[in-house]
Amino acid sequence: MLKKILLASTVLLTLSTPARAASPSDAVYPYLGIDWGGEVFVGAALPFGMVKVGPDMETFDGWRIGSGYAGTGRVLGFSHLHLSGAAGKYGNILVAPVTGDVTPADIKSVRVDEVAKVGYYAATLTRYQTRAELTATPRVGLHRYTFLASGDAHVTVNLAAILGKGPGSESQKFLGAEIKVVSPTVIEGVGRYTGGWNEGGEYKVYFHMEVDHPATTVRTWTGATLSPDATAKVESDQPIGASFDFNAQPGMVVQVKVGLSFISATQARRTVEKEAPGWDFDAIRAQATATWDRALSPITVQGASDDQRRQLYTALYHTMLMPSDRTGENPGWTSAEPYYDDYYTLWDTFRTSGPLFTLIAPERQRDLVRSLIDIYRHEGYLPDGRSGNDTGRTQGGSNAEVVIADAYVKGLTGIDYKTAYAGMRKDAEVPPPDPRKWGRGGLMEYNAKGYLSLANERSGSRTVEYAYDDFAIATLACGLGHTEEATLYAQRSGNWANLWDPSLTKEGVKGFLRPKNPDGGWAEPNTLKRGTWPDFFYEADEWTYSLFAPHDVARLVALSGGKPGFLRRLDTLFLKRHFDMSNEPGFLLPLYYNWIGRPDRTADMTVYALEREFLGTHGGIPGNDDSGAMSSWLIFQMLGFFPNAGQDIYLISTPSFPEADLDLGNGKHFRIIAHNVDAERFNRYVQSATLNGQPLETNWFRHGQIKDGGVLELTMGPEPTRWGTGTPPPSLSDTNADRPMLCVSPSQP
Repeated sequence: MLKKILLASTVLLTLSTPARAASPSDAVYPYLGIDWGGEVFVGAALPFGMVKVGPDMETFDGWRIGSGYAGTGRVLGFSHLHLSGAAGKYGNILVAPVTGDVTPADIKSVRVDEVAKVGYYAATLTRYQTRAELTATPRVGLHRYTFLASGDAHVTVNLAAILGKGPGSESQKFLGAEIKVVSPTVIEGVGRYTGGWNEGGEYKVYFHMEVDHPATTVRTWTGATLSPDATAKVESDQPIGASFDFNAQPGMVVQVKVGLSFISATQARRTVEKEAPGWDFDAIRAQATATWDRALSPITVQGASDDQRRQLYTALYHTMLMPSDRTGENPGWTSAEPYYDDYYTLWDTFRTSGPLFTLIAPERQRDLVRSLIDIYRHEGYLPDGRSGNDTGRTQGGSNAEVVIADAYVKGLTGIDYKTAYAGMRKDAEVPPPDPRKWGRGGLMEYNAKGYLSLANERSGSRTVEYAYDDFAIATLACGLGHTEEATLYAQRSGNWANLWDPSLTKEGVKGFLRPKNPDGGWAEPNTLKRGTWPDFFYEADEWTYSLFAPHDVARLVALSGGKPGFLRRLDTLFLKRHFDMSNEPGFLLPLYYNWIGRPDRTADMTVYALEREFLGTHGGIPGNDDSGAMSSWLIFQMLGFFPNAGQDIYLISTPSFPEADLDLGNGKHFRIIAHNVDAERFNRYVQSATLNGQPLETNWFRHGQIKDGGVLELTMGPEPTRWGTGTPPPSLSDTNADRPMLCVSPSQP
C-alpha cells in the first residue's frame, strides 16, 4: 500500500508543479537550518505574511517540537501561525486530514514524499493515506487534501493546539475557545491563548474556515468524543474542535480555506473573500511564488556556485519571514499607521536585518520603523520584543533607538522622527513599570552612577547596550537640533567603560568588563560562558561584551594597549575559540580588525565563519536564526561589506562573488565587482579598490556614497597588501572633524 501511496503522490506532485525558468525562488532551500537549533519555519507563507501555515510535529518519543517543524517525527496537523528562527509561540488553528474514526487526542502521522518550496508545502500522511498540500496568501492558509483510498474521510480543526505548552514562565497556555458550524461548508470561531517566550498576555485568534463542497456531516467536540452539536465552547484548557466528514472515493480532493483575524470572525471571512475568492489552489500557489520572486529579486549575483546561491537566497527568504505585517489587524487600537507584530526581537535583528531592508526594501523598513513609533504612541514605550500583539521581553537595551537612528542617518523619509525622539528619550529617562517588558531596567542607578551594579540583573550586558542606545539618541538629537541633549547622551554613551577593569587579565589579554557591587567596589570577575536573565552577561561572555562599543572602537583599541594589544586580543578571541557565531552580540567582531589597519585579518575571520559556521544543509545555521538575524549576517558577509548598525558606516570584508547587484529602488543600483575571486576563497585579500570610479584607500565607506547607486570595485589577491591599512573607520573619540560621528546629515557622502 505504501508503494501505491508514493506512486500516487509522485503523480500528483508532477501534475501540480509546472516547469519554470530558473528564478531566485528556485534557489531557496527551506530545509536549510531545520536541525541543530536553527528553528526555521517550514511551510507556506508570503514575505512578512501574517499567516504561516505549516506542519506541527512531535518526536517519535512524543515530545512536541517547540518551533513546529523538525526533520524527523510525526505530523500532528497544519497550524496557521508560526515564528521563524525561534520557538515557544503560536501553533494556533491546527487543521488535519483524518481517515477512519476520529479520535481527537490521537491525530498524528508519519509523513513521506515531503516537498517544501517558497509558498508551498506538500507531504503524504501514511497513516491516513492522504496527500496534503499547502499554500497561502498574506492572511489565508489554503489546503488541498487528496484522499488516496475510499472510506470515511475528515478534515478536522483543533482550537486547543499550541506550541510550547506547559506550566513554565515561558510556556504557552490555552485559555478557551468557541466554535460554530455555520453550514455544511463553513465553520467559524475564536481561540484564546497566552504566554510563550515573550510572556505575553492574552491574544485571540479568530478564524473562518471553508471547504469546497458540502460535508455529509459536521461535528464538534469538547472532550474525547464528537457530537452533532453545531456549537461548542470551553472556558479553560480543554479539548475543542470540529470535523467536516466525507465519504471519500479514491482520489477525492477536498480543498480548505482558513482566514485569520485578530479582530473578528467576520473580518476573517472578509479576508478570505478578498484574498482567496475562488478555489484555484494552483493559481494561489503561482501567485505566492511570483511574490517571493519579486521580494528576492533585489539581490542578484554572478559567478556563484549552486551552493552559494542556495545559501544566499535561502538566507534572504528567511530574513523576510518576520516581522509579520498585521496592518488592519491590530486589536489594541485603531491607527492609520502600519502595524507589525512578531519583533522577535530587535535585540537580534537591529544589527543586520534592519540595515539590509534599508538597502533593498527601504519602503518596508520605513513602515517597520513607523510601526515601532506607533506602538510607542499607544503603549508609552518603544518595544524591543513583541509577539501575540503584546510587547515583551526586553533582553538588553532599548534597541529600537538603534533602529531609528539607523533609519535617520541613512535618509529614510516618511518617518515621524520628532515622536520617535520623544520615545527614545522616555526609554532613557523614565523607569518602566515592568523592566522585562518595556524600556530599561535599573535606569535610576544607570543614570546616577553611569553603570548598573549587581543590584540589577544583566548589569554588564545592559550597561554596554544602554551606552550604545544613548549614542543612538545623541545621533538623532544632534540631527534634530537638540544640542544640549546630544551632548548629554554622547557623554552617557561612554558609560560602557565604567565597568572596565584595566588590571583584569585573561590568557595574556589585559582589560575586561567586571561586575561592580552596589557600593561601587569590584565584585568577583564573571566567568560564565553564556549567561541568561539573572546573570552579569546575557547570552555571551566577557570576551564578547568587553568589546561592545560599536561607536568607539578607537577607545577600545587604546584601552587594550594600542594596535599591538588589540591585535593580540582579537587573535586570542578567534584563534582560541572564544568567538561565538551562534549568537548576535558578537556579530561585528570579525570586522574590528579594520580599526587597526588589518583588513586581511577581517577577511580571514570572515572566511573562517563562512566556511565553518554556515552550510547549505539541514544544520547550516550556527544557532537560532532569530527572525532572520543570522541569515542577514550571512548575506552581508557574502556580499563583502557589513553595516555598523545605527551609523552610516559600512565595513569592507571579503566578497564571495565576482559580481553582485543590489537594487536600491527607483532605478538605483549598487554593484560590488570583485576581480580575481576564486571558488576556494584563496584570493580573499583586497589589493586595491575604487568606489564610483574614484580610488578608495579606506576599508570602509559611508551610506551617502552609495545611496544614489554606485559601484564598489575590488581587486582581490592571495596575500595582504597596504590597502586599507591607513585611516580607520570613525569612532566617537576621534578628534578629526573630517570624520564626524554625530550631526551627520542624513546620507551625506
